[in-house]
Amino acid sequence: MSDLQNALSDLVTANRILAHEKVIDAFGHVSIRHPERPDRFFLSRSRSPELVTLDDLMEFDLDCNPIDQRGRSMYGERPIHGAIYQARPEICAVVHHHAHPILPFTFTKEKLRPVFHMAGAMGSEVPVWDFQNNFGDTNLLVTTMEQAHDLARSLGSRNTILMRGHGCVVVGKSIAQAAFISIFMVDNAKLQTLGYQFGEMTFLTEGEIRMSSELISLPVAMQRSWEYWSRRCTAVKS
Repeated sequence: MSDLQNALSDLVTANRILAHEKVIDAFGHVSIRHPERPDRFFLSRSRSPELVTLDDLMEFDLDCNPIDQRGRSMYGERPIHGAIYQARPEICAVVHHHAHPILPFTFTKEKLRPVFHMAGAMGSEVPVWDFQNNFGDTNLLVTTMEQAHDLARSLGSRNTILMRGHGCVVVGKSIAQAAFISIFMVDNAKLQTLGYQFGEMTFLTEGEIRMSSELISLPVAMQRSWEYWSRRCTAVKS
């Protein structure tokens, strides 16, 4: 298959993986940058991720205009993807989700921080972006490019950012990396919440975060986890 065909197949698989691993449910979405045209990206039409097929994938420019809409409904929060691709040329995949384990860290003072090595790539401390800072009361959905650019600025060079009372965004240099960080970030939120029941916790140090992130970002780790998750959701490519 061509690079484009592989990328589109991987995007379908990523939707299935993230749904099966309970990162995204009826809502949430994942995109991939066009492998041959960095000024474009692919995202499903508005549909629950577990049901996404190749026929559902749509191409967009980085201002989130559809290249060939054909009457298909679109995700209202697609500006999240376009703004990040504009701001971060090295990023090739974006995930937006609302997994419940991470939500308490969006509306409390508790910071989401790595407590085990597999979550190192999420960063030493995940910031929280808040609509109230620049937009006041909203419906908490990122539906304009102005809002999305503000979110992208807050993300900066990080891999993850939380959204107050809403969810989070995860980015990766590959779609496998974005899925990896998303899944283990949710696991970290579960473990961190559980850990508080036992008292004071020891978080990963900056050095541990850096070295564990480098290790789990190696292709062999990405390929091993991608194959495992793909088989679990019966989405392995033939």
